[in-house]
Amino acid sequence: MKLLEGSNVIVTGASRGIGRGIAKTLAEHGANVAFTYSSSEAPAMELEKELTALGVKAKAYKSNAASFEESQELVNKILEDFDGIDVLINNAGITKDNLLMRMKEEDFDAVIEVNLKSVFNMTKAVQRTLLKQRKGSIINMSSVVGVKGNAGQTNYAASKAGMIGFTKSVALELGSRNIRCNAIAPGFIETEMTEKLDEKMVQEWRDAIPLKRGGTPEDIANACLFLASDLSAYVTGQVLNVDGGMLT
Repeated sequence: MKLLEGSNVIVTGASRGIGRGIAKTLAEHGANVAFTYSSSEAPAMELEKELTALGVKAKAYKSNAASFEESQELVNKILEDFDGIDVLINNAGITKDNLLMRMKEEDFDAVIEVNLKSVFNMTKAVQRTLLKQRKGSIINMSSVVGVKGNAGQTNYAASKAGMIGFTKSVALELGSRNIRCNAIAPGFIETEMTEKLDEKMVQEWRDAIPLKRGGTPEDIANACLFLASDLSAYVTGQVLNVDGGMLT
C-alpha cells in the first residue's frame, strides 16, 4: 500500500544524505516530490531522474532556504508546478563546529540562518496554502544534539533546540486547522559525510549506541513517512528520537 499516493511533498536540502533518502522513500510511497539543493546540481539532477522513474512527479529547485525572499519565491513556483502542497519537510542544514572559545560570529550566524531561520522561512511560506485546505503535515529535522547538547557544537545545538521550540509552538497555533507539526531528532546517522571519518572513532560511536549500529538515511525516511502520512493523524507537537537508543 502506498501511504502518500498523490500527495505533494517539499523536502529542503535533498540532493544527498538524509534528505535524499527521505525523498526516495516518500516517492516510493506515491508522493510527488519537490526538493531543493544549494550547490550540488549534478546529484540533484540525478535524484530528479530517479524519482521520476518511480512514476511520480519530481523536480529539483536551486534555492537558499536561509533567504526569506527565495523561500517565498520557491513555494510560489512549486504551487504553479505541483498544484498544491501537503507536506513540508525542513531538512536543510549545515555544521560549522568549533569550541565556543574559538567560534567565529559568522559561523554562529550562518548555522542559525540555514538551520533555524530556514524553518521559519519555509513554514511561513507554505502556511497560507495549508490553512486554506485545512490539512497538512510539517516535519522539522532537529537532532539529538538539540535535545542534550554537544561540546563543540553550540551553534548547531542552539539551532536544533530552537527548531524544537518552533515545532511545538506551530503545532499549538495550527492544530485547530488540522495542520500537524512534528520534529525528528536523528542520532548518529551514517551518510557520505561519516565515510570520511576515522573508522576506529566511528566504531566507538556505534559501540556506545544501545542498538550497536549507526542509523541509515532510510531509518530517518521511515520516520518521515509515518509523520507525513495519516498513520500519524493524531500526532502533533512531538519530537521523535530516531537514535538507536542513544538518549535512553
